[in-house]
Formats: sequence, structure tokens, C-alpha cells
Amino acid sequence: MHGRRETERGAASVEQAGLVALVALLLVAAIAAIAAGGEVDAGRGLGGAIARRIACGPRLPDACRHHPLVPAYGWPLARLARALAPPPVAVPGPSGLPLAPVDFRRCRRESCAIAAGPHLTASGRRTTAFVALRDLRRSLGFVELGYWLYRPTLGWERVVRRADQAQVEAANSVRVLLQDDPALVPLETLPGRNHYEFPPGEAPPWQWHVRGLYPGWSS
Repeated sequence: MHGRRETERGAASVEQAGLVALVALLLVAAIAAIAAGGEVDAGRGLGGAIARRIACGPRLPDACRHHPLVPAYGWPLARLARALAPPPVAVPGPSGLPLAPVDFRRCRRESCAIAAGPHLTASGRRTTAFVALRDLRRSLGFVELGYWLYRPTLGWERVVRRADQAQVEAANSVRVLLQDDPALVPLETLPGRNHYEFPPGEAPPWQWHVRGLYPGWSS
């Protein structure tokens, strides 16, 4: 009986996959029909919405609706993390060119981190800060936020902020938006964060020291 249940479960999975594929094909056909009828913007909008929903599937809970800080820390601390985020500052690299803090998953070379303004690099990369938060209000009365800034060839810089309950409440009106700069990435929910490889001298000090909030996704 156990083997039969497993077989039936496998068959159901295949049927579900087929149904998903059929729905996807119908949606593609609908988008094509809209675009062919002259409503190109509408077709693009629908296509973009579908793409976002598909991309959100393997992400963390609420990732489709909220900034990653929210499922990681909750709204009050997510607002605090945004309020205390350090402004992106360019630092001279080995070549003398100003390097902005960037997302190491997308930029590991000096050439893609050259600052072109307060929020972007010359290659169009957004400035980024990785965040690790410790809520110590019950024991020490404050929240500690570590902002980790990565600049290729220069390695990592840590900026520490501390806030008490009054400051947490004062940040209540801060907006947490995906398009804000610098982009903030919570290390506690970063998939595979401990397994990225770095050249000598650039290994992140936080590796293997940040507790995962969603085991199975972020370990």
C-alpha cells in the first residue's frame, strides 16, 4: 500500500507539471494575441507580471510583495535597517579609480564597480550593502545592524549601527522599497551565502558566522 501511494503521488506530480505547462502556453498565446492586436504595452505588462510571479516561486515567503528585509526581520526592523543604511561611498581602488560597494554575486571586477554617481557604477550596477541584524533588546536594550560593503579588489568593509527601542519606533514612517539605494540584502536569508568562493584577501568575515533564518533556503 505504501508503494502504491508513492506511485500515485508521483503520477499526480507529473499531471500537475503538465497542467502548469498548458497554462503557460495559453498565457503565452494570450500575450501574443494582445501584442498582435496593437496593444503592445498591455502585452508587455501582462508578460512582465507573469514573469515576476514565476520568478517569485522559489523565493522566500512574501518576496513577491515585499522587500527581502521584511520577511527577514519584520516590518519594524526592516524600516530601521533602511533608515540606518550608510550612504554608498566610493573608495579609491588599486588603479586609483573610485570603487562603489556592489553586489558580489554580480560584480567581482574593478571595472564593473567604478562609481559613476552616488547610486550607480559606470556599468550600471546598483550600490549594495549586505545586512546582518542582531536583536538584543531583551538582553542589552538595543538592535545591532552590521552593514557589509564589498568592493572588488578591496574586499569587505563593515559599518555598525545600534538603535534602542525609541529609534525603532522613530523609524516607523520609513518606506522600504525595492528600488531604494543602496540595495539592501539580508545575509540571514541569502541562499548559499557560506559557499561562495572568493580570491585570497576577499573572503567575507561574516561567512559561517551569520545564523540562517530559513534553513534549507539560506544555509
